Amino acid sequence: MLPALLLPTVLALGPAPADVLHAWDERRAAAWARGDVAGLRSLYAPGSVAGRRDATMLRAWSARGMRVSGLRMQLLRVHVRARTPAALVLEVTDRVAGGIAVPGLLTLPRDLPTRHVVTLRQLEGEWRVCSVLSPARSG
Repeated sequence: MLPALLLPTVLALGPAPADVLHAWDERRAAAWARGDVAGLRSLYAPGSVAGRRDATMLRAWSARGMRVSGLRMQLLRVHVRARTPAALVLEVTDRVAGGIAVPGLLTLPRDLPTRHVVTLRQLEGEWRVCSVLSPARSG
């Protein structure tokens, strides 16, 4: 339970980071299911390399006449590195946990957990991904 003095501060920061990511992932999955490159790009901040890469992948799938339906990401860990009301820097461990390539109804394989540092900012009232970086692995 939070002390009463901290409650206004916590509420001022907005939704839980995991909720932000889940909502963002749902919007991304919907864009992939529609083959909507413009809609997908709108989920990213202007100039985002991650957005450019995601759009390139979606275009490649669409060029082959395929869509990805039911894309689902599983969040295994979310650690807040930095937070303001309009920005989040999160260390995230996630993996693809579902999806079907259509036509053909080919089930996407589940991938291994992957760690990223995801930076999101609120732009025009929406959380948008600015960057997705994979931390250097030691050893």
